[in-house]
Amino acid sequence: MWVGVSFFVFVVGCSSASNGAAAGGDGGSEVGADVGADAADSGGQDAADASSATGTADGFKQAKWGSNVTVAYGDCFLEYKSDGLPNHARDAEYALPNPGVMVPSATTASAGADPTKAQTYDFKINTCPTKAATPTSASLGTIGVMISGAALFNPYEGDGKTVALASNFSVKDSSGKDVWFLDSCNGHPNPMGAYHYHGLPPCVSAEVDVASGPSHILGIAFDGYPIYGNRDVDGKEVTVAQLDACNGITSPTPEFPKGVYHYVLLDKPDSSSSIKCFTGVVDPSLTSMGPGGPGKMGMGVWSGPVLAKWQGASICRSPVLPPAAPANLISRPSL
Repeated sequence: MWVGVSFFVFVVGCSSASNGAAAGGDGGSEVGADVGADAADSGGQDAADASSATGTADGFKQAKWGSNVTVAYGDCFLEYKSDGLPNHARDAEYALPNPGVMVPSATTASAGADPTKAQTYDFKINTCPTKAATPTSASLGTIGVMISGAALFNPYEGDGKTVALASNFSVKDSSGKDVWFLDSCNGHPNPMGAYHYHGLPPCVSAEVDVASGPSHILGIAFDGYPIYGNRDVDGKEVTVAQLDACNGITSPTPEFPKGVYHYVLLDKPDSSSSIKCFTGVVDPSLTSMGPGGPGKMGMGVWSGPVLAKWQGASICRSPVLPPAAPANLISRPSL
């Protein structure tokens, strides 16, 4: 995901986007429509506890946080710090959008060296999460953080419609090698250099799960609910039909044997690959992210016109949505 669309357009002059916590964001305009249409469904199985608070700290203390992550616990919150760099290998090159392109394709991108940069993530997240009366669209860049140290984004690219995993593609580099937009971990860096996932990262789940076994905690969403992979406590694959509109479910997990509401990242190249909305109440300071860090508006390059530098070119991009990406897309083979 390369650029983000915030709910507001700020008319400002061109400026360079700085590196910071939750830098850069993806769109989510389609998410809002989905949430509105499915709000009733999302409250179905969990309506009984829609206003209850359940402490999750004990479960998160069992998570296998990466060595590049520090987690401290306080009264109903945890503080997550990392450099934003995933603790697994990344591709040496990625398919990078050509200047001015919001949603790239094989014809509007070219191979370039991995632009990932260290971030300064420092988030205080509620560990006594409470269900909201209605879901909130997960339309900003970082919607949760993972045990690997990297961020999780919603399923969509910058137009809020194109599903990242369904639109993966490759281009050739100078040696003729295939270079992919999304790597085998279902992640890539955005223009601010912030590496993030759009779906279940197999290179992360493989470190904490065993084949045919249950999924373990992969991260925490900004509303305080845990993020898991696609298998239940018995090791059975979770299906879309079992989940609410936000990709959530209440069921037992290894860390919460009595049951907990949690989000599930399905291993599917569609919008069920990531969290589409927040079921819980979200601290506004976490969802108003920008290049300057928590609480500072400006999602990536889409906080009004912003000077973006890519492949030596400088472009002042206005917040105008382009047409949908071409359909000639390639599915990345499993590695």
